[in-house]
Amino acid sequence: MSAYLFVHFRERTTPDGEQVYFALSRDGFCWEEVNGGSPVLWAYYGDKGVRDFTVVRDEKRGRFYIVATDLSLSYGFRNQYHGSWEEISRNGSKCLSVWESDNLTDWSEQRLLQIGDEDFGCLWAPDVIYDREKEAFLLHWSSSHKSNGYGKKGIYCCYTQDFRSVTRPELLFQKQDSGVIDSAIYQEDGVFYMFVKSEKNPAGIILLRSDHAGGPYERVFAFDKSMEALESGKYEAPTAVRLEDGRWCLFLDYYGVPGAGQGYVPFVASSLAKADFVRSDRDFSFPYGFKHGTILRITGEEYQRIKGHDWSDKGYVQEGARTANENTLLHKNPPGG
Repeated sequence: MSAYLFVHFRERTTPDGEQVYFALSRDGFCWEEVNGGSPVLWAYYGDKGVRDFTVVRDEKRGRFYIVATDLSLSYGFRNQYHGSWEEISRNGSKCLSVWESDNLTDWSEQRLLQIGDEDFGCLWAPDVIYDREKEAFLLHWSSSHKSNGYGKKGIYCCYTQDFRSVTRPELLFQKQDSGVIDSAIYQEDGVFYMFVKSEKNPAGIILLRSDHAGGPYERVFAFDKSMEALESGKYEAPTAVRLEDGRWCLFLDYYGVPGAGQGYVPFVASSLAKADFVRSDRDFSFPYGFKHGTILRITGEEYQRIKGHDWSDKGYVQEGARTANENTLLHKNPPGG
């Protein structure tokens, strides 16, 4: 029987909120904290904070990757970004933060993967899907760009085999009448579906579809009915997972209140093709508000390994005290290699 791993961050004003948190579930509905609700990994490089996680399994290599936005509002908003979201959007990191593991408990040190050049603004909210046509991972994110004066954000993408080298970034999707952010792509019956947050017209989550992971994508207007009752402009960061019975759980990050009141709101649908999502708060339980993350289906053995692991170092590794697994990863993939 499958279990589920949720990789996310927490809404706090202190730096510990913008780190890597794990949560576990046996059924996708009832969630439990890992490591007593404290971070399991820390960011020490770049902006020294991370948000907007994705986690992916590389079945060919037996490897797992966590990829995240390189951004700390706690450290940087008042500091190098001078309290300006516009400055973050335009001058924020051109890198993504990456961790890798072969067992979900022993993780390599954070490293920075540079993808954007100076034509890009900050790289926000990465997500990953394996493209069997290309035999590579499609890594996609949202960003502003010099080509339109760093105006409306679009969804950009590149391909990678190992999350160390990437192809040249390309535009994946641009909405003509507004910016789009927070893309998440899933496959069902050979069709690819992309959830994104539209910043206007409507100011909320929309659904797109394509016959190919790399597009082109078009609107699925039937999904709009599922969003009719939601307050405009208060939800973002869609992430979804398919349950063993074939249903889909969609989680939308509610940010309509300050602080700890923010977090994911759940919806359930019979299929992505029907897009018949129904809000289902009473069926789910969370130990606290999860912020912008991704869910990975895992095995029962992986669930037990994560649950039973001693995370007491909270990701901090003293000099000379690397795990055998991390030494192996660094030997196979030396920094800059």
